[in-house]
Amino acid sequence: MKFRLKTLALSLALAAVVLAGHAASAAAAEAAKPKFKVFHTIVGLDAVKDVAYGKVAGYLIDSRPTMKKFNVGHIPESINLPFSQFDKMTNLLPQDKNALIIFYCEGPSCSLSHKSAWKAEKMGYTKVQVYSDGFPAWKKAGLRYWTVEDVQARKTAKEKGFKPFHTIVGIDLVKQIVDQKEIGLIIDSRPKAKQYDKGHIPGALSIPTSQFHKMNGLLPQDKHSLIVFYCGGYFCPLSHKSAYAAMDIGYSNVKVFAAGYPAWTEKYGQGAAGPAKAEAKTTVQKKFKAGKEEGSIDFGAFEELVKTKADVLIVDVRDAKEFQSGTVPGAINIPTEKLEKQLEGWKPGKPVIFICNTGARSGEAFYMLMDKRPDLKEVYYIDGEISFKKDGSFKISPPR
Repeated sequence: MKFRLKTLALSLALAAVVLAGHAASAAAAEAAKPKFKVFHTIVGLDAVKDVAYGKVAGYLIDSRPTMKKFNVGHIPESINLPFSQFDKMTNLLPQDKNALIIFYCEGPSCSLSHKSAWKAEKMGYTKVQVYSDGFPAWKKAGLRYWTVEDVQARKTAKEKGFKPFHTIVGIDLVKQIVDQKEIGLIIDSRPKAKQYDKGHIPGALSIPTSQFHKMNGLLPQDKHSLIVFYCGGYFCPLSHKSAYAAMDIGYSNVKVFAAGYPAWTEKYGQGAAGPAKAEAKTTVQKKFKAGKEEGSIDFGAFEELVKTKADVLIVDVRDAKEFQSGTVPGAINIPTEKLEKQLEGWKPGKPVIFICNTGARSGEAFYMLMDKRPDLKEVYYIDGEISFKKDGSFKISPPR
């Protein structure tokens, strides 16, 4: 009898343990349930990748706050429409109510994407989905993501007509390399005499884009080495072109600091300068009014020459695509990379004025002629930023 009582007591105890376990599991499951209304259509990583990489037409909407989340990192090609600003920013949604829209935020416990999706559906959008795993899962998968630097670089590249490099980095990585907390090489893609020698990021190596194929022997032997290219800021294509050129010869860890030297000087002050340039022994009296820098032409004088269609040769030294997107009336196109080959025997027969969009490449062209063709005396360049329009109009402003 005692044995039976002991057995019954043991059974009851075991049952209590099991019931307690079920209760705990049920409580945990209940606690894990989202405390918000989950959207009815959830998609996975593959669906998001298809839209991000252009395999499927659609829109990715990041519902997270701008400063603390989106700018720090987001899925490529995403549009930032914070849920807190949804009603004010519905203009960012596509006009086509049948377009595919995938909302995401900070993971399964984040309600922002679900709330945004419900709102979009209520507005009449018919193909609304939610990537509930969100940005953390994208990042954990090791997939490349964009920062605010990527967005700015790509926006400016589109405006200026050049192809942005696929991996953009911020100033923090550059500073780590300068401080020797990260092993890597910083390359200044700007013209040497015109810009690098006047100031550059400390420790940066000068390899002007126009001379890349002559000087790429200065790059590390290890093709996996970290290399960061920079130039004159978001509007400057030189670092992007050099980065692609480095990748073409086998370098696999190439990045572009698109904010460039202007961002460095703004945060850390003027960088290192090269050796002082010896002053010219003689000064050649030129026909047109000079600008502040050696070889430059006064902005007003240049504008008057264009307006009166004066007998001068204006050479736009940007890339062909940039040239086609807009230039000065009457200008011809000779990219800086191709100029040196044309200098031998070149007889322009009239004053030459080099132009580009920043003053960097036009200045490089000027110094190239001074070096290779000292017999050409009437040579100038615009030392300033030029905004070109398709209709031939333009605006010149001082260099940054």
